[in-house]
Amino acid sequence: MPSVQQLMQEAIVPNVADNAAALEAILGNSADLVMRDFSFCANPASPGICVYLDGMADGAIVDAVLKALLIHASELSWNPEQLPTAEMLRTHLMFNAAAKTCGSLQEAVFGILSGDTLVFVEGLDQAVLVSSKGWKERSVEEPSAENNVRGPRDGFTESIRTNTAHIRRRIKDPELRIDSTVIGTRTRTDVSVLYIRDLVKPGLVEEVKRRLDSIRLDAILESGFIEEMIDDAPFSPFNTVQSTERPDKVASALLEGRVAILTDNTPVALIVPTFFWQFMQAPDDYYHRYWVGTFFRIVRYFAFLISLILPSTYVMLVSFHHEMIPTSLALTIASGREVVPFPVLLEALLMELAFELMREAGLRMPKPIGQAVSIVGSLIIGQAAVQAGLVSPFMVIIVAITGISSFAIPSYSSSLALRIFRFPLLLASGSLGLLGFATMFFLLLLHALSIRSFGEPYLAPLSPFRPRDQRDMMLRMPLWMLDDRPGFAQNRHRMASGQQPKPPKEQPE
Repeated sequence: MPSVQQLMQEAIVPNVADNAAALEAILGNSADLVMRDFSFCANPASPGICVYLDGMADGAIVDAVLKALLIHASELSWNPEQLPTAEMLRTHLMFNAAAKTCGSLQEAVFGILSGDTLVFVEGLDQAVLVSSKGWKERSVEEPSAENNVRGPRDGFTESIRTNTAHIRRRIKDPELRIDSTVIGTRTRTDVSVLYIRDLVKPGLVEEVKRRLDSIRLDAILESGFIEEMIDDAPFSPFNTVQSTERPDKVASALLEGRVAILTDNTPVALIVPTFFWQFMQAPDDYYHRYWVGTFFRIVRYFAFLISLILPSTYVMLVSFHHEMIPTSLALTIASGREVVPFPVLLEALLMELAFELMREAGLRMPKPIGQAVSIVGSLIIGQAAVQAGLVSPFMVIIVAITGISSFAIPSYSSSLALRIFRFPLLLASGSLGLLGFATMFFLLLLHALSIRSFGEPYLAPLSPFRPRDQRDMMLRMPLWMLDDRPGFAQNRHRMASGQQPKPPKEQPE
């Protein structure tokens, strides 16, 4: 008996029974596989079969297809001496807008597995494939990991067509292109590449497609699989591919000349190229006045520095450089550490690991009790550890401020990198003091400078320095001053000149 792969390469034959037997051999006796036989034009001499997957196909569409084949087909004036072709069935009978003919079992099987309905008629060497996708979808909701105070509340869902519609609603530009491909030899996951043709950098779309086409995996279950396979720095904790669940963020990236990648069955989209400074920006920065956006962006940069270097700085000063601490503060720290039996480095490592453990436990526990358990657990454990003399009160404050600062970073994925970098900085500072801290920080900086994201420097526009792009990096200048797109865009002109609002010189009468 031929294998499944060999059967998939065969063509559709005019005999309905042979086609049905081939499908059963390929798909097996699955409980959700439905093969509904019928008589074309109510003529027993012209048997047919309708094949679909229960739960994947919309029952109303399947009923409409059968009604057209049984009832409406008999009302048409067919030539009794000549059997209509599959193309005639598609053009004369199928009310569905997305119907096509197919001549191979491979195309037929992939259509059935995608939720389409397949129609065989005796005597035809082609089948009709009718789009009937009708599985249940999650409704559009606000992204839970990217909250905002002002702005749109809709987020991506697990349906790729719903997600592309989100972008179409925001960008009604004929230059917006959506190119589709299929990745995964077994899952055959639909992937769409979105870009604006006259804005994207020449060669960027081709490079994205080349990397996607080079993926040879049997399964793509989430966009993270694609992110890891197209990453420029696979061994780096830095994210060179931005991920988001917000359609407005994707639309903004497309309007800057970037490329977005949408994956079916996941609400997370990917954006390339990506720069480090993007992870410090939030959609709220552009929905509020520029003074507000600039202030909170500066606050996030301070939170980034605190989250990265505060524990290692404390360990470095207490272990090696007491003279750099004010006398009154040094005495306070010494009194708190008087009964602590551990070195300050071990104390900091234990507290950091305990904090990460409680954060991870609160994230994985059921939602109604996870938050309460993490908060109560941190308070009780921290207070008990201080009373038992295992840690100093100052160390609890340092770890708490560090953890709170990491939550201020808008991108959760980038905060994960900071949590990883915190430990090598801590170990270097506790082992060699200022020399170890400076060496490790310099190595991390050199590593960030060496990274590229789809041909673009990761730390641009700071390195290399681009003066015009500084208006939307650490500061958020007014919208009427952001008249240029980033330097990698093909068409840099964003708006007409003279957009600064001005009151009228003469008061209206």
